[in-house]
Amino acid sequence: MTDEKIENVVTGEEPFLGTLDIALLVILIAGGTWYFTRNRTKPEELGRTYSIQPTTVSTAAVTENSFIKKLKASGRSLVVFYGSQTGTAEEFAGRLAKEGIRYRLKGMVADPEECDMEELLQLKDISNSLAVFCLATYGEGDPTDNAMEFYEWITNGDADLTGLNYAVFGLGNKTYEHYNKVAIYVDKRLEELGATRVFELGLGDDDANIEDDFITWKDRFWPAVCDNFGIEGSGEEVLIRQFRLLEHNDVQPDRIYTGEVARLHSLQNQRPPFDAKNPFLAPILINRELHKGGNRSCMHIELDIEGSKMRYDAGDHVAMYPINDKDLVEKLGLLCNADLDLVFSLINTDTDSSKKHPFPCPTTYRTALTHYLEIAAIPRTHILKELAEYCSDENDKQFLRSMASITPEGKEKYQSWVQDACRNIVHILEDINSCKPSIDHVCELLPRLQPRYYSISSSSKLYPTKVHITAVLVQYKTPTGRLNKGVATTYLKAKNPEEGEVKVPVFIRKSQFRLPTKPEIPIVMVGPGTGVAPFRGFIQERQHLRDEGKQVGESILYFGCRKKSEDFIYEEELEEYVEKGTLTLKTAFSRDQEKKIYVTHLLEQDADLLWRVLGENNGHFYICGDAKNMAVDVRNILVKILKTKGNMNEPDAVQYLKKMEAQKRYSADVWS
Repeated sequence: MTDEKIENVVTGEEPFLGTLDIALLVILIAGGTWYFTRNRTKPEELGRTYSIQPTTVSTAAVTENSFIKKLKASGRSLVVFYGSQTGTAEEFAGRLAKEGIRYRLKGMVADPEECDMEELLQLKDISNSLAVFCLATYGEGDPTDNAMEFYEWITNGDADLTGLNYAVFGLGNKTYEHYNKVAIYVDKRLEELGATRVFELGLGDDDANIEDDFITWKDRFWPAVCDNFGIEGSGEEVLIRQFRLLEHNDVQPDRIYTGEVARLHSLQNQRPPFDAKNPFLAPILINRELHKGGNRSCMHIELDIEGSKMRYDAGDHVAMYPINDKDLVEKLGLLCNADLDLVFSLINTDTDSSKKHPFPCPTTYRTALTHYLEIAAIPRTHILKELAEYCSDENDKQFLRSMASITPEGKEKYQSWVQDACRNIVHILEDINSCKPSIDHVCELLPRLQPRYYSISSSSKLYPTKVHITAVLVQYKTPTGRLNKGVATTYLKAKNPEEGEVKVPVFIRKSQFRLPTKPEIPIVMVGPGTGVAPFRGFIQERQHLRDEGKQVGESILYFGCRKKSEDFIYEEELEEYVEKGTLTLKTAFSRDQEKKIYVTHLLEQDADLLWRVLGENNGHFYICGDAKNMAVDVRNILVKILKTKGNMNEPDAVQYLKKMEAQKRYSADVWS
């Protein structure tokens, strides 16, 4: 009752409550007491009521972010942090934490983005404690997204980490200029802050054999840890499942994940903001062939992002979540004697872990193998070690075990039989007939299917609601006679908008690959093949500025391909920009003459031009494409030009180029 109604009652001449009122009140009180008492009885029956709830994966930490509390509560002393962009560093971290049991160091894996990293100061309070960092270097020497905050904290802070025991393993690629820069810096910086290095820095090279690098480092790391803490290993490695299987028979269909990255039904009920955990389903408007001949294919794809509130700048990347080839999924199901439509969950046996499932659960095996797992990737040695246990033939078992070993013979066998032969999990099970693993264990072992990144080949100034992609279809014959297909490009090739509406899940990733803030600054772009993609956006933007009457500096593009008549992509567009005076185009068609000509030859010939633009007019230099050969060659040519035309010695020329990088005048968007 409101105050006003109470006042009206009490100011009357009648008694506050009559006989009937009291009777009704007693009945109400008795009824209420029975209702609430009834709901509090038989507590043991409530324990038998089960409800299957879908996993919700949030970008924010929704659980306790104190790794110190988790370590203490579960009697652990080893914490392995990972900085991962593609999942490899996270996988290595998991393997180290799992192996710690052999050395009486019970471990846990931790994402630095979800932890209060200042708690590293408290780790010394735990006996025999050790922090290991598996850190990948990404882009132009940058930390991965999830390690950025930690990297900035140790860079800018001056915490006293005395008493902290640590070790670092880095994941990099030698074809890149800043090889393992993040791991090298973190290893050095932790020591500067007073921490104790338990074992030397490990450096993994993804251009060679990062799995071999990791195993070699790991097998020297553990004896050093044992020495440091005065502990002994427990001998033979015991293979322990990280996740337990739960099969569902009665879960409601609308509670089953069907390919969503995180939030259930996120692909049906789209809502911004869109990011890696919540991709936008973008309709494909155009999917056309760019090559005019030959036996290769290059696609020009236009995505519609209208209504997504996603924004991009020329030079940014679009990330796409692909799905695996249906035939490969079916083959894997048959090889494992699996019912692919069975609904299941994999549940972490470590109840303290923030990662309750390896991928969204509950789901079907078909969905897991299609949307969540890398079934076309080359399996790492720890997978072979676990597959060996499913071999009924002893020779097959020993063969797989040998390839998973650290012996020179085993490493050589793994290199030739798995890596060089490009065998994925399906090929391995096809060629080792007696190996029949359980499908749920395969799902636990395989890494997560990662998004694929493409340099956006359009300018938002011209196409604010569209994103253009330029992608070569990946297909190749393996030494075993099989046809391997690129996961993402095969997926995209089949997306034909002329046959009806087709959509792909995407998000935008910001880049440091940027045009100069002042449009009058001259630029040089080197982009053979699909390396031209971001430069198409750059040129569109500069043409747009010119059309608005603004002064625009010289724009020089070095483009190369095999044959002008076959794979000179965007030829008409580029020629039009040349005619309008926006672009200076330098082309190299390697197979149109007897002696092959590449963009590197053109750069060497244009030493005077390049010195004028870069050395005298403070222009910007951009390179996009192959990191392993082309990018390295181009950099060496620039150093040579700086020496000859700038009258510098070798160290000064190298330093000049590094200064250009620091000033964002030299930028690379390369891949290997």
